[in-house]
Amino acid sequence: MRLAQPAERLPRALDIAEIPMRVKEAAIFLGVSPQTVYLWVERKQIPHLRVMGRNIRFLKSELEPFRAQFKQEIGNGKT
Repeated sequence: MRLAQPAERLPRALDIAEIPMRVKEAAIFLGVSPQTVYLWVERKQIPHLRVMGRNIRFLKSELEPFRAQFKQEIGNGKT
């Protein structure tokens, strides 16, 4: 009996951590309200994807640096 080869690592875009988040999930991840996320999207201040025209999605790998920058600005007293 031959053992199966270990599965290859999925490409980053297909990685489980890269399943696009919805606005509510992104808001929870960032610690803000969904309305704030919509405002940032409107002002093009946050990395996002448009799916099927109007649906907005976010990749965790793109939100992590944004969140780190956001927390740093808050810590420095900038808003």
